[in-house]
Amino acid sequence: MSQSTKLFEPYKLGALTLPNRLVMAPLTRNRAEPGSFVPGALAVDYYGQRASAGLLITEASQISQQGQGYQDTPGIYSKEQVAGWRKVTDRVHDNGGRIFIQIWHVGRISHVALQANGGAPVAPSAIRAKGKTFVNGTFADVSEPRALELSEIPGIIEDFKRATANALAAGFDGVEIHGANGYLLDQFAKDGANKRTDAYGGSIENRARLMLEVSRAVVAEAGADRTGIRISPVTPANDVSDSNPQPLFDHIVDGLNALKLTYIHVIEGATGGPRDIAPFDYGSLRKRFKQAYVANNGYDFALANQVLDANAADLIAFGKPFISNPDLVERLKKGAPLNDWDKNTFYGGGAKGYTDYPTLKATEAAE
Repeated sequence: MSQSTKLFEPYKLGALTLPNRLVMAPLTRNRAEPGSFVPGALAVDYYGQRASAGLLITEASQISQQGQGYQDTPGIYSKEQVAGWRKVTDRVHDNGGRIFIQIWHVGRISHVALQANGGAPVAPSAIRAKGKTFVNGTFADVSEPRALELSEIPGIIEDFKRATANALAAGFDGVEIHGANGYLLDQFAKDGANKRTDAYGGSIENRARLMLEVSRAVVAEAGADRTGIRISPVTPANDVSDSNPQPLFDHIVDGLNALKLTYIHVIEGATGGPRDIAPFDYGSLRKRFKQAYVANNGYDFALANQVLDANAADLIAFGKPFISNPDLVERLKKGAPLNDWDKNTFYGGGAKGYTDYPTLKATEAAE
C-alpha cells in the first residue's frame, strides 16, 4: 500500500495541524459513570489509545439532563463531568493527539426515565418518533415528546453555549455540534418532525434557524476555527425525514459558511447504512463551504483515497474500524489486516470490546 497516499498527509484545520486526514468519528459507547455521567478511567485509556488519528471526535455528550437520550452517555454540563473529560484530553495530548467533543441535545429521542421528574422529552412538535432508545439495560420505545415553547428555545441555545465553555475548560481543542441523525437540531430542520407555525417552523429559513443560532452561539464562545458541525441531509435515522433536503441543506451550509466554521462533517447517505439511500448532491455542499469538508459513512481505504484524490473531501471520518483498531492509522499505512469489531460490546459494559483490542505491535510481539 502506497506510503504517499493523501490520507496520510498533514492538514491544517483552523488552529490545528493534523498529522493525517483520518478522523475518528463520534461513537456512542454508553460507558460513562451511571448517575453522574462522568467519563471514567476506561474512557481515558480508550481515547488515549487512538491518539494517532488526525483528529478524535468524542462520543456525543449531552449539554443538559434534558438533552440525554440513552443510558450512561457522558455529559458536559457538571463540574464533575468537566473534570472527567480533562483527564481524557490530558491523556490524548500527552500521546500527541488532538480532540474535539461532540455536543448534543437528543430532543424527542429520549425516555421519561432519563428526564427530570419523569417529564416528557422535548421536540419541535409533539410527534413521537418510531424508534428505540437504550435505557435501564434494555432497548425501549422512545417516549411521547412535548413541543418546546418559544420561550424555552433561548435556554437551549444557552445550554449549548455553556457546554462549549465547559469543553474548553476541560481542555478540548474544539467542539463539534451534533446537527445530525434525527436529534434536536435535525428535528427542527426537517419538515417530517417540525410542524411548527412560529419563527422556527414552516419555511426552510425558519426550520434552519435553530441549527444556525446554536452554531453562532458556539462560535461566539469557542471561535470559528475551533467549531465544527455534523449534518446528515438524507439519513432516516431516528425516524427523521424531509420532503426536499437539497435546498434545505444548501441554505444551512450557506449559513455555516458565513459563520466560517472550521468544518462540516457530512454523513453521506443513511447513517451506518447505504450511501445511496436517496439522491443528494454533496458536491453542492462542498462548493458552498469554504473550510474543511469531512466525509463520513462507509469509508474504507480505497474509497477514502478516491474521494481525497478527486478533491471531493478534505478529511475522512472512520467509525467502527477505530473501535476495533486503536492503531488504525498505522495499520492502513502498512496495509496490515484490521481487527474485526464485536457488535455485542458496542454499547455498555466494561473494558471488553472497548480498551482491549490489540495493536499491531502487541499482535506481532505475541506471535
